[in-house]
Amino acid sequence: MAEAVSIPQRGVSLFRAAIVAGALILSGCQTVVPRGPVTKAPPATRPVTDPSLIDPGIPVDTARHRVALLVPMTGGNAGVGQSLANATQLALLDTKNEKVRITTYDTATGAAAAAQRAIADGNKLILGPLLGEDIRAIAPIARRAGVPVVSFSNDASAAGNGAYLMGYVPGQSISRVVDYARGQGVESFAGLVPNGLYGERASTSFLRAVEGAGGQVVTLQTYDRASGSLAAAVTRMARNSPYQAVLIADGGASAAAAVPLLRKNGGAAARVLGTELWNSEASIAGKASLHGAWFASVPDNLYRQYAAKYRARFGAAPFRLSSLGYDAVLLTVRIARDWRVGDAFPEARLHDSGGFAGIDGAFRFGRDNIAERALEVQEIRGGTTVVVSPAPTGFAGK
Repeated sequence: MAEAVSIPQRGVSLFRAAIVAGALILSGCQTVVPRGPVTKAPPATRPVTDPSLIDPGIPVDTARHRVALLVPMTGGNAGVGQSLANATQLALLDTKNEKVRITTYDTATGAAAAAQRAIADGNKLILGPLLGEDIRAIAPIARRAGVPVVSFSNDASAAGNGAYLMGYVPGQSISRVVDYARGQGVESFAGLVPNGLYGERASTSFLRAVEGAGGQVVTLQTYDRASGSLAAAVTRMARNSPYQAVLIADGGASAAAAVPLLRKNGGAAARVLGTELWNSEASIAGKASLHGAWFASVPDNLYRQYAAKYRARFGAAPFRLSSLGYDAVLLTVRIARDWRVGDAFPEARLHDSGGFAGIDGAFRFGRDNIAERALEVQEIRGGTTVVVSPAPTGFAGK
């Protein structure tokens, strides 16, 4: 269980927080036992302690809000968990906040047990966990205790019951890039999606987005990871060509492998569209076959500044998802201005229609407890990405 300690708060713009370098001074104590004549020790006595006075948890903090961070600190996802934990520390430093105290609990050894410890320790808000299955494990526990959960997952099925999702939901990025393509004159669309849960959700979102934009899906094909499956799907798509744009709802490597096949099988002039998965891949701009492709994502300009500060402080590049941890702290700090220490977290404030600002741009929680995000559209061009449609700066009037 690791703990991030905050420092004094000043009014700071959430979009431009200045980093404060901190130094942790460790001091050691040594007990010196004097030498002298050996005497017979008196009979040992057992101290009498009132069990009711024993505090089994961490020390009570009456000056700060107790906030728990539930992320994997061991196991296969430990790298992501540590990056999220580092991001929360950086956010506390940047905001110079003295009212929020964050304690980290490892979910790799059991998310439910971690939540129970966090609640027993007096935490009034839980940030995390990372995985949808962990949200489902802790949500009932947290709900009974009146503790909201602001998670980092994009599993929409896990939202609700006091659990909120900050993760990047594929349906939003698909809708954004389809709307942009439609605005550029694209009327006929094709879809290429992998089998599995992500592909199913992407397919549903794609069909709805195209219909809502007034376009037409002329073909939608699925594939799996078996050899030749992707090529077979592209061949099937050719029967319904031509189409003006094709959504490839997969990671950058799979998309880059699919494009040459598409160019030879009815999609020679089709504009390639991607999803939010591309934004988490640093090498996406260098994939030559994706030149000219469009994809929607959270804005990157503030993230680049954050990544530079993160590297300077922790000596390594952050995981792309770590910005969710940073923005979760910004949200908490904003609400903490009017949150009295010791009181329950004011959950209703999470539904502020004006939304919140963060590294990943503006966002707000809808009635489904899923973060609605202001997304930009980027184009892969000449080994880099160029913003062709900026993200809205907020939700005023919506």
